Amino acid sequence: MDQNHKNKDSKDEQLEQFRQTNTGPDKQMTEESGMKVSDDQKSLRAGKRGPLLMQDFHFYKKQSHFNRERIPEKVVHARGFGVYGDFELYESMKDYTMAKFLQEPGKKTPLFVRFSNFVGNRGSKDTAVDIRGIAIKFYTEEGNYDQLSLQFPVFILSDPMKFMDVSHAAKPEPKTHIPQATVGHDNFWDYVVSNPESAHMVMWLMSMRGRPRSWRMMEAYPINTFRFVNEKGISTFVRFIWKPKLGVHSLKLDEANMIGGVDADFHRRDIIEAIESGSYPEYELGVQLIAEEDEFKYDFDILDDTKLWPEEEVPLKIIGKMTLNRLMDNFFAEEEQSAFNPSNLVPGIEFSNDPVLQGRSFAYRDTELYRQNSPNYEELPVNRPIADVANNFRDGYQKHPIDTDNVHMHSNSLAGNTPAETPPEQGGYENYPKKVEGNVTREHPSDSFEDYYTQARIFWNSLSEPERLDLIESFSFHLGSVKSKEVREMNVEMWANVDTEMAGMIADNIGVERPKNKHVDVDKSYASLSQLNSPHSAMTQKVGVLIGEGFNGKEVKETLDTLKENGVMVEIIAEKLGSVTGEDGTVLEPTKTFLTVHPSLFDAIYIAGGKSQNQLKFDQIIFDFVRMQYMHLKPIGVSSGKDSYIAQTEHNNGIGVVSATDNPDFANQFVAAIAQKRFWDRT
Repeated sequence: MDQNHKNKDSKDEQLEQFRQTNTGPDKQMTEESGMKVSDDQKSLRAGKRGPLLMQDFHFYKKQSHFNRERIPEKVVHARGFGVYGDFELYESMKDYTMAKFLQEPGKKTPLFVRFSNFVGNRGSKDTAVDIRGIAIKFYTEEGNYDQLSLQFPVFILSDPMKFMDVSHAAKPEPKTHIPQATVGHDNFWDYVVSNPESAHMVMWLMSMRGRPRSWRMMEAYPINTFRFVNEKGISTFVRFIWKPKLGVHSLKLDEANMIGGVDADFHRRDIIEAIESGSYPEYELGVQLIAEEDEFKYDFDILDDTKLWPEEEVPLKIIGKMTLNRLMDNFFAEEEQSAFNPSNLVPGIEFSNDPVLQGRSFAYRDTELYRQNSPNYEELPVNRPIADVANNFRDGYQKHPIDTDNVHMHSNSLAGNTPAETPPEQGGYENYPKKVEGNVTREHPSDSFEDYYTQARIFWNSLSEPERLDLIESFSFHLGSVKSKEVREMNVEMWANVDTEMAGMIADNIGVERPKNKHVDVDKSYASLSQLNSPHSAMTQKVGVLIGEGFNGKEVKETLDTLKENGVMVEIIAEKLGSVTGEDGTVLEPTKTFLTVHPSLFDAIYIAGGKSQNQLKFDQIIFDFVRMQYMHLKPIGVSSGKDSYIAQTEHNNGIGVVSATDNPDFANQFVAAIAQKRFWDRT
């Protein structure tokens, strides 16, 4: 069995009929028509030195197909990557919803997940400071249920009328089309200061949350307010949260910028390596529930997507787990053609009057109608539900099924009025009969929608000191690229509403006067908002082992065994590929060379050391690795007798450096340091 398909489920079995192999000993090249090709290397011409002939139909077919291999990239979230997995229910939600995939504990539902970046184009970098999308397609027995999340619990706007404006503002400057995949330019920050409801999400964006260590280590929030509806017709407001089992962890700003240059595919490479190694990414699904009668109980409007539902006020119930365990077979056919729509619902999950959700219900389908040039995109294998499909939709571009019915309208008598409607009590979707009244208006749903700074202030109050300093650095980095001094000044005054001292420090960094405004009078904070309170583990952290000939074989072997026992991923890095031999005859096979990797790509390093034909160059490379790891506050393990690689001065305290010299518990201490990830008190 193909290793990628060992985790089979009903969706994988359905996709099998669409997979084809074009290579192998019995495969002969053909045209699309099935005609065998005798020459695929040379064009048809009139004489050896003559012009090419238009009658060369094979060249025409080959080149014209290539010319049309791309479809328009998504206007936002263009850069993405998809994987398959399943969702397993822990706890029945029958009391709240009729959705069948949420009824029986232990039930598994296959799914497809697409991770994406909002701003950059298809060829941009993974590690940009950006809004990330996590789109999940559940292939349920009742049809596809699509859930579209961000790595933040809040959105940048509270009304869909501004979808186009914020997207235009964040995209590259229209004259030069730069900068790519960053909001470090005038248009975005002019939008922010002109639309203060953006304040809360921009605080999250500028925080460490805007630079996840990997997709496996970031939360996902569908941001919108939905309804659960149970069999009795009782409605409960619900928001969803996906919690990564590895915790929430991030890259430092300069680290993210550096990685984007040396490995633009850092996040997708990370998830590929994790799945291929069997370290499947796992996320637990939590729900926050608010009874219909409690809609107005809180000091925020539950329909406002610029406001979060604090876990401390609206408790989180963990109900299941998502495991990502299978890679795609073909990027274009599956990832690029995948399409998601928040209107793909199942009975028991319903829209609320959340304005942004209402707007998204139009935007997503309309986008795919343009991109894929057809209303039939849901017939594509990756989008096709595993539930039976029967309707009167016909024709159009990319029509795959051959409909053999002579009758294709409803109602009818010729076909017994089929396909027939399904009553709600038998599983047909029925909209919740919510009461609607009032005058037609463009007013906000409540005054709470215009409270722009309270929750942004709470977010600031909730951050640890390292997170606050990081956020100020990120603001300064992006606003420092804004050319208009007036826009920089207005931003400083705006952010003073969140925290006066924070805005003052930003002002000092970007060359404008300190603010006159004072922050809102809010002292509340929530521990759940600081990612330093997130779970920490050494699992799947990547350690670079720097090694040469004559290393301490016994110690290195024991250390590598301990790392692997704790789920740590190891790359052995040497001057060249082949093998290196320890002083006791231990032989190791390097997986990378100093030329093919960069220090920023590792969560920790282990200096095994050794000899080299060019010892000076070898030592200098190790010093370069140490300098960068030390600067980024990452763990460093040092083999016995190699402490000279760590320059000790009165200005550095060596926190997070673990030495094996006279240390029988070195391997376990190094694992504990790897789990900690950063040493914020390091000097």
